Amino acid sequence: MSSIQTVAVVGAGTMGGGIAHVFAKSGFDVLLCDLEQVFLDKAVAKIRVNLGREAAKGKIAAEDVEAAVARIRTTTDRGQLAAADFAVEAASERLEIKSELFRALDAILPAGAILATNTSSISITKLAAQTKRPAQVIGMHFFNPVPVMALVEIIRGLQTEQGTFEVVRGLAVRLGKTPIEVNDSPGFVSNRVLMPLINEAAFTVMEGVATAEAVDQVFQLGMAHPMGPLTLADFIGIDVCVDILRVMHNGLGDPKYRPCPLLVKMVDAGWLGRKSGRGFYSY
Repeated sequence: MSSIQTVAVVGAGTMGGGIAHVFAKSGFDVLLCDLEQVFLDKAVAKIRVNLGREAAKGKIAAEDVEAAVARIRTTTDRGQLAAADFAVEAASERLEIKSELFRALDAILPAGAILATNTSSISITKLAAQTKRPAQVIGMHFFNPVPVMALVEIIRGLQTEQGTFEVVRGLAVRLGKTPIEVNDSPGFVSNRVLMPLINEAAFTVMEGVATAEAVDQVFQLGMAHPMGPLTLADFIGIDVCVDILRVMHNGLGDPKYRPCPLLVKMVDAGWLGRKSGRGFYSY
């Protein structure tokens, strides 16, 4: 792990930006890669703002803000990722997109580099099989917002070597996170339990059992959840929830994971939650 200094983060969306944030803050040089420079510029601007908030709360020194931002270099050229010692993929939750990225990263990165994925549901074993280094492929599932949430699910594929696991667990600790080991199964632990809750909450709204507000209040006031399941769905992204449910439905073959038709209609309408301005609630 001591040989890892430059980390490639592929995908500059909410999760990729957050992952770049925590690596840069922890002293790593970061190569942040996406398809368009506008996505990268937006991510860096958000990272600067969020680091500033940490400084305002006394969590980091004021001078550390620009020092961390300076450790992030952006690129739209995947070829530049050859300089990285370690990579984390944080692209859309689609097997075909991640598979293409893993084949590309396998060809670009040095032979000894570990390829990690931030997938929240897709098989690590399948992604590893896209590469010539399956023993060095692993899941490193961060939670949103990455700078705040302590958990990182570390997911072994069938082929993942113990040495790969030890390095990634050590990296998570160095980032100030708490790594929890789980095995490769659709949805892992977090989404295997969470997504059926969100899905069933959506069914109760669709069937007229209660309003979205009422469902969320039941969980906040009755179960001490910090936010209700439908507020959380809007925060995650309705499209992401549907993608994860489909992965679990296909991978586990159980109809209980079938996405609620209301969620599917919301995606069709472009009601994706906070990021689109409308989901179960308006923003």
